Amino acid sequence: MIEHHDEPTRAQALERLNQFAPFMGSHYAGRRNVDTGIEGRANVSQLSPFIRLRLLSEEEIVSAALTVHGEEQAFKFIQEICWRTYFKGWLEHRPLIWRDYVDTRMSQAALLEKDASLREDYEAAIDGRTGVDGFDHWARELAETGYLHNHARMSFASIWLFTLKLPWALGADFFLRHLLDGDPASNTLSWRWVAGLHTAGKPYLAKREAIETCSDGRFSPRKLADRPRDIDGTQNPPPETITAADPLPQKPFALLLTEDDLSIETWLDEHLDVEAVAGMESASFRCAGGVSQAARDFTAGALADGLARAALHFGVPETNLSKQVEPDTALLDWSGQLQVRDIVVPFIPTGWTRDRMAPLLRKLRSEGFEVHEIRRDWDDAFWPHTKKGYFKLRKQIPSVLDALGVAEGLKTDG
Repeated sequence: MIEHHDEPTRAQALERLNQFAPFMGSHYAGRRNVDTGIEGRANVSQLSPFIRLRLLSEEEIVSAALTVHGEEQAFKFIQEICWRTYFKGWLEHRPLIWRDYVDTRMSQAALLEKDASLREDYEAAIDGRTGVDGFDHWARELAETGYLHNHARMSFASIWLFTLKLPWALGADFFLRHLLDGDPASNTLSWRWVAGLHTAGKPYLAKREAIETCSDGRFSPRKLADRPRDIDGTQNPPPETITAADPLPQKPFALLLTEDDLSIETWLDEHLDVEAVAGMESASFRCAGGVSQAARDFTAGALADGLARAALHFGVPETNLSKQVEPDTALLDWSGQLQVRDIVVPFIPTGWTRDRMAPLLRKLRSEGFEVHEIRRDWDDAFWPHTKKGYFKLRKQIPSVLDALGVAEGLKTDG
């Protein structure tokens, strides 16, 4: 098993996928919630950093699970892959929740400057100096590796909120500072879920016994909160309509990539008339407190890898705008040198990349470019089922996969 995410490339993503494919069936279903520590974890895929940047697509991973294990044995693994899809679609229907998180993070960060006691408690938490067994280890592991097992993330967030009584958005921001798979939808909505905001009135309260079991006996924290406290936060607004994606232009175009989709060659035909490819990543916009070097490097490396593959696929030159001193200006300079007036951009979901790129795309349009935002069939097929709770989507997984041609007659587990 590859132990670290040290190469942010599609080649390593495929290697990891092939290594974990034999474990995507009953082994995963029975052991997925157990975190045996950094030297183990053969029971979970650790593919999330690659999926986040779409160095691998969800469809590729689901196809691998079905090929190796079949419908019934693979379904639990497929369900977990679809959680990420659910969160992405849910936030796309409710972009105001992302804006609320950003505003809350700013106001809670301001409290740290005014309240010395709060700042002391916050710094003890992010440094792993609270004295809470497990929590301190996870804080250090996150900072050192950029990764945490999913159950550790849930327990960490619960202890942060209900035992340490720290502000929720600052915890979400701490995760985004370090996680290689940091995602605006999954991270924001997972923290809201633990807090009892995503599913109103149903917070997740970490228990010592559950942590003992799920940490494989490594941790047994005492004096955890025995009841949740009320967390202030915005209620879920009604879903908005997701804007339809644009079709590909029927004429020559340039391609602009972001970190939200870095395997473009897997879904756009090599014979398309592409003039040039450029890329821009926005990792430094992820959080308020400064993004870790590891997270920046992973995103930058993935962009370079995705650009190189796209340029090779279409046989055109590549331009890494993020390597320029002023990337925003470099984007406008690049567009000014194009011989075409159409620019295709793989869809940028709600989050910091869209916040950063939306004004630039408007600028390109104001200068006479036609900007086409295209979207993968996977998202278009699943997102209409993400307006409510996850279990509404789960019921649709078999039929959606069938419609996508990934599986026929996939059975649920009830």
